[in-house]
Amino acid sequence: MIMKFLKKIPAGMMVVPMLLGAFINTFFPQITGIGSFTTAVFTSAGANTAIGIQLFCLGTTLQFREMGGVVKRGGILLLSKFAIGAAIGIGVGKIFGPAGLFGLSALAIISAVTNSNGSVYLALMNSFGDEVDQAAMPLLAINDGPMLTMIAMGVGGLADIPIVAMIAAIGPILIGMILGNIDKDLSDFLAPAGSILLPFIGFCLGSGMNLTNIVKGGAQGILLGLVTCLVGGAFIMACDRFIGRRPGYAGWAVATTAGNAVAVPAVIAATDPSWAAYADIATSQVAASAILTAVLVPFITAWWAKKFGCPKLPLAEASQK
Repeated sequence: MIMKFLKKIPAGMMVVPMLLGAFINTFFPQITGIGSFTTAVFTSAGANTAIGIQLFCLGTTLQFREMGGVVKRGGILLLSKFAIGAAIGIGVGKIFGPAGLFGLSALAIISAVTNSNGSVYLALMNSFGDEVDQAAMPLLAINDGPMLTMIAMGVGGLADIPIVAMIAAIGPILIGMILGNIDKDLSDFLAPAGSILLPFIGFCLGSGMNLTNIVKGGAQGILLGLVTCLVGGAFIMACDRFIGRRPGYAGWAVATTAGNAVAVPAVIAATDPSWAAYADIATSQVAASAILTAVLVPFITAWWAKKFGCPKLPLAEASQK
């Protein structure tokens, strides 16, 4: 009964546990904060470990001959998401100044629109994409954090790109890929773990969210989420279709705001104190966008994949839906 329910919801294996984790963290955090294995498994403390293991297992399924496709697909998604976020944010900042438009500062816009939720993307690619789509997740991890936001805003230290952080992000999948190419039996053994870990990762990420942030972010936070999802998503989808020659479902799948993006405004404010006055409200708005997009994007991606086709649902079959 539970599995049937989860399968009816786009990316349900990840999104439903995430919302459950967010609900518990918001209203009953003491339940999972008792320590030991319970806290390690059912709070945000275990998120990075679970994601790392998932990427390693995913890497074992990727063959060296497919790397060109990974770089091409992931690169288009990464660059187009950065481009639309930077364009909107810089445009608002130049025209309307630091305070921004409708209460949305350039800081909030760039922080939200340029960062994507990799776990939502991977869950959706597990449902609609192929192995190359899934393997693009580590490349997309480059936008998870303050680096691209700092570049887009022109904050100091633009030449100091953290190459080690990029290598660290792709490390698990690279090691898994090497081992998987050496031993096909190892690949067959570990491949299912990528899907098995989805609900655990979803719950861990949700345990780092607070549903009250939607209220704190106000109407501006909801607006930011819609801009991230609809405006950003439409642009990324168009790039995916017309540059990448793909159906476009992956473009919608990255139209989210990463949970880690919530910390970006504070990092920027610490680097450039002139943004300190806008950091708190931007943080609430970005948090609202992270929650809203995690809910909306799976449904939009599922609708698009069914209408225009995807590896798991060819166009001929999709058109009959």
